[in-house]
Amino acid sequence: MAGVYVHIPFCKQKCHYCDFHFSTNVSRQDEMVDAICQEIILRKEYVTGEKIETIYFGGGTPSLLSQVQVKKILNTISENFDSIDVEEITLEANPDDLSKEVLEELYSAGINRLSIGVQSFSEDVLKQMNRAHNSEEASESIKLAQQFGFSNLTADLIYGIPNKPFSYWKDQVHKMIDLGVKHISAYCLTIEQNTVFNHLEKKGELELPRDEESLEQFNYLVKTLAENGYEQYEISNFAKPGYISKHNSAYWQGKSYLGVGPSAHSYDGDSRSWNIRNNTQYIRSLQNNELPLETEMLTFRDKFNDYVLTGLRTKWGLLKSDLPGLLELIDHSEFSQILESQISKGYIKETDQAFVLTSEGKFIADKLAADLFV
Repeated sequence: MAGVYVHIPFCKQKCHYCDFHFSTNVSRQDEMVDAICQEIILRKEYVTGEKIETIYFGGGTPSLLSQVQVKKILNTISENFDSIDVEEITLEANPDDLSKEVLEELYSAGINRLSIGVQSFSEDVLKQMNRAHNSEEASESIKLAQQFGFSNLTADLIYGIPNKPFSYWKDQVHKMIDLGVKHISAYCLTIEQNTVFNHLEKKGELELPRDEESLEQFNYLVKTLAENGYEQYEISNFAKPGYISKHNSAYWQGKSYLGVGPSAHSYDGDSRSWNIRNNTQYIRSLQNNELPLETEMLTFRDKFNDYVLTGLRTKWGLLKSDLPGLLELIDHSEFSQILESQISKGYIKETDQAFVLTSEGKFIADKLAADLFV
């Protein structure tokens, strides 16, 4: 099984923490949709022989698309890939876009899962982040989506907000639980290069909480969601039974996926490719039937390191059944020593089937994975 990721590079305004590729000039949406459809056609052989299991509209802000535009992309996928058995079609949406009319259009277009970018239910935090929605829309968008049949939806929260007491974060977590959201994604605020928050930090006008404070918030999130029936199946993702994201799980489990749209990445098991991060050049290239991408062939070490980085983040961990085949072609003595060291320090634990992160290890997962790279 494979997935298709569609990057929609348009937003109403720039959030102060975001470094994703997008434009606030939405005047070229039709041209962009046409270009994305042309890329789908030109790359229809990319996952030859595999059925499409999931489709994911990310961005940017895909909820800016019209029903006609969404349907055009979905129809192009179905005409060029085996997508009869597609199980999950997700679209990222901002709360302020989700009116009754929009929800009805998305549902009828074939979207069966929403990812709502709430980030916070606090008015002052939303303003600090320069989000387009307000606190009322944050809550009402979820309720409205549920009323329209979107029981399978996820919503995002950000922790590690500057100058906020621990009680703020407790309120955010319980608000999400009380709304009955079946899947929750929670991310620690990080300062990315060339963002507004980055400039404010350089000027001394923004200071993130200490690591100990962010860790306290993370641990509270994990504990509270577990007590309320959510499983932490990936470090930042929590789901009620039956609501694990099939699309994102495929990434972490090393399945193939095609990424279309500017800046989108693709992976077929042997190579990865990435599209140009420029809307005008992307559109122009596809109008000339040219693919605006670069490709990198993966070495065995690349594949092993990818497996460690993604697998370690999940509840499935590094499977003992996978490791012998992956390790036999490389010198793994140092890997084994570091793994044993991480186990002795309490960051990783060994089960009958796998090596998985402990609660302490989850907060420093990327560092632990990097240490295990060969």
